[in-house]
Amino acid sequence: MSSQRAIDHCNQSISVYILAFNQKHKIRPAIESVLWADEVLLIDSGSTDGTDEIAREFGVVVHQIPFTGFGALRNEAVSKCRFEWIFSLDSDERMTPEAKDEILSILSSSHPMDAYLVPRKNYLLGQWIRHSDWYPDYRQPQLFRKGAMTYSSDIVHESYSMNPGFRLGTMKNPIIQIPFYNLDEMLSKMNRYSTLGSEKLADKKARASILNALLHGLWAFFRHFIIKKGFLDGRGGFVIALYNFESSFYKYAKLFDKRKKGVI
Repeated sequence: MSSQRAIDHCNQSISVYILAFNQKHKIRPAIESVLWADEVLLIDSGSTDGTDEIAREFGVVVHQIPFTGFGALRNEAVSKCRFEWIFSLDSDERMTPEAKDEILSILSSSHPMDAYLVPRKNYLLGQWIRHSDWYPDYRQPQLFRKGAMTYSSDIVHESYSMNPGFRLGTMKNPIIQIPFYNLDEMLSKMNRYSTLGSEKLADKKARASILNALLHGLWAFFRHFIIKKGFLDGRGGFVIALYNFESSFYKYAKLFDKRKKGVI
């Protein structure tokens, strides 16, 4: 760990947890961007490519937690953090110096909010995607106090709920996300997430047919490329819209296929 700790700059200590599974090609810069924190944890779910060994090289504490869903995984990660303040970083995200300075300012302030949404600058095909629903691309609050919020138990695309009495704010400075190292990874992630999405739909007793899958896919493409102005992102916007078409189509098609086969 770096000797320049967050505790030297502010009144509160902070834990950073990073979720990862077979992210050898991404995990190093993610960890390097948060070594200023008082504690960095890797929440690994059985990586076989050496992701956990790379984390240990930096002195990061590694917790092996079997994957049963992203919501459960995040709630378990929070329970492993030692400090009151927590930052949730994914392996494809990078803390920026500007976001770090803003976090330290928040922690040293007298009356901070209890949780903060964080803007993310996403890159695809070497370009910053400014539209396509990819900016500011808030997900769950990434900076928060322990006890301020709870993740849902959804297997994928988990939501969150603020606990009573806690306040939600928004940071100004973005972090960076590189969701896909290359198009091969994009296709691999689409396949995995559409499978998890089909399981989530099954839990919700959703209807599914091939026609239904096609309509959901077309709507996803139209939403990202037209409504969210993905066409302004050029080739990147088109690829994103096509990715969302395939993700949505196969999510419902896989549910239909599983029901026809009596798997679920």
